[in-house]
Amino acid sequence: MKRRHFISLSAIAAPMLAGLGISSCNTNTSNNEIAEHPNFNDFKYNEKSISELQKLMATGKLTCEELVIEYLDRIDKIDKNGPGLNSVIDINHDALPLARQLDEERKNGQLRGALHGIPILLKDNIDTADKMMTTAGSYALEGNFASEDAFIVKQLRKSGALILGKTNLSEWANFRSTRSSSGWSGRGGQTHNPYVIDRSPCGSSSGSGVAVAANLCVAAVGTETDGSVVCPSGHNGIVGIKPTLGMVSRTGIIPIAHSQDTAGPMAKSVRDAAILLEVMSGSDQNDKITLNDKNEALNYSANLNKDALKGKRIGIIRAMMGFHSEVDKIIEQAIEDIKSAGAEVVDVELENLNQYGNEEYEVLLYEFKHDLNEYLSKCKFPIVKSLDDIIKFNEQYKDREMPWFGQEILEMANQKGDLNEKEYLEALAKCKKLSGELGIDYTLKKYNVDALMAPTNGPAWNIDLVNGDHYGGGSSQPAAVSGYPNITVPAGFVHSLPIGVSFFAEAFSEAKLIQLAYSYEQNTMHRKAPEFYSTIMQ
Repeated sequence: MKRRHFISLSAIAAPMLAGLGISSCNTNTSNNEIAEHPNFNDFKYNEKSISELQKLMATGKLTCEELVIEYLDRIDKIDKNGPGLNSVIDINHDALPLARQLDEERKNGQLRGALHGIPILLKDNIDTADKMMTTAGSYALEGNFASEDAFIVKQLRKSGALILGKTNLSEWANFRSTRSSSGWSGRGGQTHNPYVIDRSPCGSSSGSGVAVAANLCVAAVGTETDGSVVCPSGHNGIVGIKPTLGMVSRTGIIPIAHSQDTAGPMAKSVRDAAILLEVMSGSDQNDKITLNDKNEALNYSANLNKDALKGKRIGIIRAMMGFHSEVDKIIEQAIEDIKSAGAEVVDVELENLNQYGNEEYEVLLYEFKHDLNEYLSKCKFPIVKSLDDIIKFNEQYKDREMPWFGQEILEMANQKGDLNEKEYLEALAKCKKLSGELGIDYTLKKYNVDALMAPTNGPAWNIDLVNGDHYGGGSSQPAAVSGYPNITVPAGFVHSLPIGVSFFAEAFSEAKLIQLAYSYEQNTMHRKAPEFYSTIMQ
C-alpha cells in the first residue's frame, strides 16, 4: 500500500553500510574502479524463465535440489552479503528435503503442475504451515506460525512450487506511518533496490520485487491494496499483475482492506507472471468473493501473441504523466512502440480521476481495524490479539519497532467504529462507483478503447529513514480502488532506474491485458538484470 499520492557508475567496492541504505560516494571514481565492478550477474540461472528451467529438469540436466542450492547460495552472496539487498526475511529450512521429494516425484513421472520444482518466494504477510513465521515484518507477530497454508499457498504447492522463503516488506504493508520508508520493517530492516542500492525498492511488496529482479528466485508473490505490487515491480524492472478482486483468495493473508486487497504474481516476464496467476487463482469456500465463474481453468500463458496489439485501441491517460520529464519521454516512446506494433492510440481523460482519494483512505482505516482484528482472532498466537494490542506492543518496544517513524496510521484506524458506520458505507460506495462504473468502465466505453495506459512509476527516490518516502507519481489508484486488474511491464530507464508502463481495464479482463502486455514486452524487451550500482553520480 502506498500511503500517499503520496548510479553512479561507481561500483560497489566494499560492503554497503548496514541497515540505513547509505553508501559511500566517491566522485573521483576511476574507469579502472568501474571495470572492477563485481559481476553479481555471474549466476548459472540468471534470468532463466519457468519454461527454460522446466526443460532443464525434464531432460535431467538439472534437479530441483540443485536449483534450490544455487538460489540459497545466491541469497547468501547477494542478499545477505555483497551489495546487501536485504530482501529475504526468512528461509524455508525444509527447502532441500522438499526439493528431493519433488525430484523423486518427477523421476516417477508424477508431475504436479506447471510449477513443479520451481523455487518461489512469498511476501511475509502470507501464511505458510511450516517452520516459517508470518509477521508482516513486525516484532509484534514474531512467533506467529500459521496452522494452515493460505489458500494461494495450497494452490502453489499443488502445482509443485517449492516455497523457498519469505520476503521483507514495508511493515504492515505500508499502513503504519505517514512518513515510513518503503521496504523497511522492524523485523526485516531496510530492503534496497538492486539497480541502485541507495534507492527505494518501493512497497509494500518490496522484498518480492527486489528478489525477482536480482534473480534470488524464479518468481515471487506480493500483495496489493493500492500500488503494492505494481510500484515495486516498476521500481525493480519486472512484471507485476494486480488481479481483479475475486480472482485470488485472500484467506490466510494478513489484511489491510478486503475491498481492495489481493495477492499478485511478480516475475521477470509476462509469461512467467501469467503462469503464476493461473496457479494462484481459484474458488475458495472461505473467501466468497472468489466463488465466481471467472477464475477457473485459466490458461493465460498459452497462445501468447507478439502481435496482440495489432488493431487494438489503447487509451493514453496524459493526466497521469507530467510529473517527471524523463518519464514522459519513456512513455512517449512506449506510445510510438505500441503504434508500431499496430495499435491505435487515443488520448483519453479518465473520468473522476483524483475524486475519491480521501474516501479511499477512510475505507482503508475502517477495514484495516476490522480485518486485522478478525485475522488476529484466528491466530494461535498468544501476545497480540487486536490492533489495540499491537499499538501497545509498539509503544513498549519502540526502540525496535519505532526507531525511525511512528504508528499514527495504526492509531487513526484504531479510533474508527465498525463497518456499519455511515461514514464508512458512504465512502465505500463513492469509491467503487467513481473508480469503476463512472471511472474505468465509463472511460473505456466513451472512447471505445480496449485498455488504458499510463506510467507505473517515477524514478526510485533515495532511501530516507528520517523523512520517509518521496513518492513522485504513478497510476495505481483507479484499478486498486475499483478492484480491477492492472499489469506493469518494464518500459525503460532513467539514469539506470527502471520505469514501468501500466495497462488496466474492466473487471476480469486479465486475459486481454496479459496479451497486450506480452505484445508490448516482446516488441520492446526493456527488461535487463540489475548492475547493483551503489549510488547515482554524474
